Amino acid sequence: MAYILLYVDDIILTTSSDALRQSIMTLLASEFAMKDLGPLSYFVGIVVTRHTSGLFLCQRKYAEGIIERAGMTSCKPTTTPVDTKAKLSISCGSPYKDPTIYRSLAGALQYLTFTRPYISYVVQQVCLHMHDPKDEHMNALKRILRYIQGTLDYGLHLYKSSISGLISYTDADWGGCPDTRRSTSGYCVFLETT
Repeated sequence: MAYILLYVDDIILTTSSDALRQSIMTLLASEFAMKDLGPLSYFVGIVVTRHTSGLFLCQRKYAEGIIERAGMTSCKPTTTPVDTKAKLSISCGSPYKDPTIYRSLAGALQYLTFTRPYISYVVQQVCLHMHDPKDEHMNALKRILRYIQGTLDYGLHLYKSSISGLISYTDADWGGCPDTRRSTSGYCVFLETT
């Protein structure tokens, strides 16, 4: 079995055996000019670290770049990415002075969710207001960045496993959007006890 991940001119190749990997590499090299960079350590802004138990994926440098772009390199970290008491609304506060930077930072946070899936919901909430961000929306985005500042070394652990059971949970906040009264739903899918 072999998996190939291609992004522009970068390729990740993983196979079930060294012989298969070498065979595919030879075939690809006969068609394309390419260089084998060895075991995967960095790909599209994600640092890959191998451990005996699996892989660790981290975007520390990328996260530092987002924080720097926001001018928040010396900000005080917070322990949570969101204020659970407040709900963001379309009509909350004055328009933010630079919607372009808001959109840029919100989009950058979306990419960061690849190795930090647990911030997906709060990032989705600030992205709902990209068309017309208010000061309060920017404050929520800055809170996420303050959380990231305190958790720069967090990432995603991928462990070797023979587990095949799938467990799924779902929930919704029926009519929870303060602007449209629409519902937001979410789900978590686990491979057995992971």
